[in-house]
Amino acid sequence: MKYLSLSLVLAAIPTVAAAGTEASDTDRIVVTGEGLSLPPGTPAYGSVIIDRDRLTNGASGRIESVLGDVAGFQQFRRSDSRSANPSAQGATLRALGGNASSRTLVLLDGVPMADPFFGYIPFSALVPDRLSVVRVTRGGGIGAFGAGAVAGTIELASATRDQLPTFGASAFYGSKDATELTASLTPDLGGGYVSLSGRWDRGDGFQTTPRNQRVAATSPAAYDGWSTNLRAVAPLSATSEIQFRGTIFHDERTLRFKGADSMSEGQDASIRFISRGAWQVDALAYIQARNFSNIVISASTFRKSLDQRNTPSTGIGGKIELRPPVGPDHVLRIGADTRFATGDMFEDGYNANIAANPVTSRRHAGGEQMTTGLFAEDDWTLGRLVLTGGVRADRWTISNGFYRATGTGAANNSFADRSDWQFSGRAGALYRISDAVALRGAAYSGFRLPTLNELYRPFVVFPITTRANAALTPEKLKGVEAGIDLTPIPGLTLSATGFINRLDDAIANVTLTNVANTRERQNVDRITAKGIELTAVGRVDDFLLSASYAYSHSTVHAPGMGFDGLTPAQSPRHAASATLAWEPEQGPALSATLRYVGKQYEDDLQTDVLPDALTVDAVARLPLGHGVTLVARGENLFDEEVITRNAGGSIDLGTPRTLWIGFRFAS
Repeated sequence: MKYLSLSLVLAAIPTVAAAGTEASDTDRIVVTGEGLSLPPGTPAYGSVIIDRDRLTNGASGRIESVLGDVAGFQQFRRSDSRSANPSAQGATLRALGGNASSRTLVLLDGVPMADPFFGYIPFSALVPDRLSVVRVTRGGGIGAFGAGAVAGTIELASATRDQLPTFGASAFYGSKDATELTASLTPDLGGGYVSLSGRWDRGDGFQTTPRNQRVAATSPAAYDGWSTNLRAVAPLSATSEIQFRGTIFHDERTLRFKGADSMSEGQDASIRFISRGAWQVDALAYIQARNFSNIVISASTFRKSLDQRNTPSTGIGGKIELRPPVGPDHVLRIGADTRFATGDMFEDGYNANIAANPVTSRRHAGGEQMTTGLFAEDDWTLGRLVLTGGVRADRWTISNGFYRATGTGAANNSFADRSDWQFSGRAGALYRISDAVALRGAAYSGFRLPTLNELYRPFVVFPITTRANAALTPEKLKGVEAGIDLTPIPGLTLSATGFINRLDDAIANVTLTNVANTRERQNVDRITAKGIELTAVGRVDDFLLSASYAYSHSTVHAPGMGFDGLTPAQSPRHAASATLAWEPEQGPALSATLRYVGKQYEDDLQTDVLPDALTVDAVARLPLGHGVTLVARGENLFDEEVITRNAGGSIDLGTPRTLWIGFRFAS
């Protein structure tokens, strides 16, 4: 599959090049590389925009850290892609419960980015320099996006030609002998362009283990990763264009102990046709080949206990959206999308209590799943009032599931195929009382299939064993929200949203009372999240303030269970972020970001606490002329202790104070 993806990359280069050169002089245009414009009803669901300037000036240089500007965004743990296990980097919103799989649909140019087997997001491959804008919609149902958006949608858009220098480069050196190098080349080609970029970063890493828990086998969280990206955009006519993107990435990390190494890699390719004529068309096809491996080291003997040596997976999908000309007051969207995922894992268990460290079992598990949806959505503009509504019908299948093991725990299980229809929809209204005040409200539903990992693969994070569950059913969400957007003075926008979301059949890691140190993935009755979200964005002269706060009161409803009425695992009640920047048109620039995450619990029974944490980051830029800018970055400047994992007192820590110095060049 890797070679198939590479072949698609190579094959598409002459295709888009020819498209750019064959357009006649009379209809040639400079393409934008963007998708179709947003429908007028989009603001009814509320969203937070992160622009390119903010994306490219984060203290860590990582997209997941910048997404923290949106209060309520979280991963399974409070670690970024330097010190987290890749398979735990799921994205979620609105405190709907800790889950290593993503409850938020993450799209890059319309392509779902979740790993086909695990459901995690490969954040290290989503390089901020390659992006134009990010739009985060908390809640909002699935609409025309596709299945999986039960907690919201994060839409990433690639940078356009006018945002990309013909040649750009950066080089940074940071704490713990860390380096970060990037380069990009973006020449014009006919009426379009091609952009080739690469990034490589590595570091010796910090100690994730507290000093009083370190042993001889303790190792810092070293990391080494690279990614390359090719994007080509070419016009086919004055109103249509073709876009191609190919990405290859490889990421290696060491977590907690020497030899506890993980690896994730991928090869993605997509091709997209955009027509902005009378009949607007957005047609997309993509393929993804991913792999993951991980070695688990015993915390008592410090020998290998598990080798997840190979987890190949493939995602194939596409979407077509049509917008027929139905009059100036309506924007009608009709279409279909589909996604097929297949994957399996091969892992070996070892006896870590014997010096010879023999293999005691070999396990193989996997399966397939597919979702195909039909959707229709219409936005109706009536003066200051915009009404929007849509429906979806999705056919899902889970098939060919199996779990086989030899040696200890021998098994040979094949699981029955399942399929069903899921109907969902959303509706909203936006009323602009004046240029300064707008009211909005929305109701929506959505669903998420359990991942292949949740269905078929058990795992161990010492001292806890978590069982898989092949009988898991889809999660289903219903939600309502209402908000107000204020623009009291030019340049200042204030927003408030109140919401109630209910996630039925929520998938959670449930502690078993009859088996010590054991959890199992189960569908619980529901998780209910209620809260309020506040955002503020303002600019006065050369100063820019961006702030966000989320209060989320989440409760698990599981009659008869020990955690009934408790807060879901990994769900803070309070989260806040604020960035103050001084950005004159010329000369130096400064920015500082404050982030707060409230107390949360590691487990469903609320026995292990992750205390609240307050961190401060900063970035300073000094233009030196001739396209060169000197940049200094600082993460967690006051060296706040951030606890990312607490399993019965076994603790992991997040990023300590980390300083960077480097330069950027653009021409």
